[in-house]
Amino acid sequence: MGRIRQAVNNSDINRFRSCVQIAAFGLLLYGGYLAVDLGSHLPTFACPFVENRGASCYLFGLQHQMNIPVERFLSGRGLGVLTGLVTFIALLVLFNKAWCGFLCPVGAVQDWMTRVRRRIGLRYSAYSEEGFRGLKKVKYVLLALLILIPLGMSNSFAGLPRLSHDFSTPFCMICPGRTVLPLFSGDVSQLVVDFSSKTKTVLTGLGMAVTGVFFAGSFVKKRFFCLFCPMSALHYIFSKAALLRLRKDGGRCTRCGNCYRVCDVGIREIADDLVSTDIVKDDCMMCFKCVAACPEEGCLRVTFIGLPVYESTEEGFFRRMERRVGDGA
Repeated sequence: MGRIRQAVNNSDINRFRSCVQIAAFGLLLYGGYLAVDLGSHLPTFACPFVENRGASCYLFGLQHQMNIPVERFLSGRGLGVLTGLVTFIALLVLFNKAWCGFLCPVGAVQDWMTRVRRRIGLRYSAYSEEGFRGLKKVKYVLLALLILIPLGMSNSFAGLPRLSHDFSTPFCMICPGRTVLPLFSGDVSQLVVDFSSKTKTVLTGLGMAVTGVFFAGSFVKKRFFCLFCPMSALHYIFSKAALLRLRKDGGRCTRCGNCYRVCDVGIREIADDLVSTDIVKDDCMMCFKCVAACPEEGCLRVTFIGLPVYESTEEGFFRRMERRVGDGA
């Protein structure tokens, strides 16, 4: 058992993650060709606008479920909403925010764009860390709106008229997953502005604009869209109950800053916080790059049900550095 643990701790988590991303991308986007159906409550962007997908994103169904009169939440319709939420939470509790770092197709596309940039030698632009910290609140606003807007279709709040049924999936209309992921199956039908109504014109127009920002933002910051992702916000709300955890022993930390430097979403607390043991923040995608980059024995560790899965070791750190030098990275 000791040798197995040593081999795991010495392994290259980044290569393992890349393999999982490719497998998850294929399964979630093309699983329908093999009659694979993983359900409609996945805590990741398995986009329902991809024709032969192997599963569907929970946010798509949630928006449809919120189109219900408030008084009917105590009826069978309300039970359906609760069942969907419980299924989502159960899957999230199993893998926590690793759904973002390992399994999300939109996240994988962003990581592949980073590799292309690195290969052609383009550097990321400078940006204000304070500015991005303020923008992080956007994901919570989007999460609230994707729930409240569909509710406004079946309910009249403060005497306001009910919203048009064109608002049934407001977030999906602006989500880059809807426009980008179908391209991998040769479908360009989502790259249009729908002029069938004023509402659809505005929403699909915003969707095209957000798609442009999605690609442009990747030239500014790694995992740019993840900072504004309402799925990430929903993950964080329930992350404290998850079985998979990222832990830190502040007493072993020398604040070398390696973990912060490799963090794709720039979480400074991973290096500066010497008090918290549960180090998962709202923007963390649990890619575990920080663990691989830490040279201190047991300072950072991944646990499942409290049992160690992957942890920082001095030997593992230097083994990975040797491999990177050998690969010319």
